[in-house]
Amino acid sequence: MKIFLYYIGKARDAHANAMAEEYIKRSGRFSSCEMREVRPGKLDPCEKHSNIFKIALDPAGRMMDSAKFAALFDRDLVFFIGGADGLPKQWRDRADLLLGLSPMTMPHELARVVLAEQVYRALTMRAGHPYPR
Repeated sequence: MKIFLYYIGKARDAHANAMAEEYIKRSGRFSSCEMREVRPGKLDPCEKHSNIFKIALDPAGRMMDSAKFAALFDRDLVFFIGGADGLPKQWRDRADLLLGLSPMTMPHELARVVLAEQVYRALTMRAGHPYPR
C-alpha cells in the first residue's frame, strides 16, 4: 500500500512541520508514505496518480470517525490539502471522496498534522498496534 499526502502552500510553521513529519515517519513502518508540497499548474496529482483512490480535504466533505477512516486503508490513497484559497476546482472535482476534518476553519499546517496523525492511527489500527487505544 502507498499513501501520498499533497498540500498546497509553504509549510512555514516549524513546530507543525515537525509534528506532521514525525507521523509520516512513523507511518512508514506500516506502509510507504510520502508528504510533499505541490503547486497547482506545476504538478497535477490527479494525473500522476490517475488509478489511485483520491481524497480531497474539504470543510463541506464527509465527516467520519477514526474507525471508518481506517477502513479506507485497503488500497493506495492520495490525499489533497488545500492552501489559503482551498483546492483547485479540478482537483476537488476529480476526488473520489471529499473528507472533512472539522467544520471549523484551521490553518493548512494544522490540517496536515491532523491528517498525518489520523493516517498513522489508521495504519496502527489495521496492524493491531496498541497506539490507537
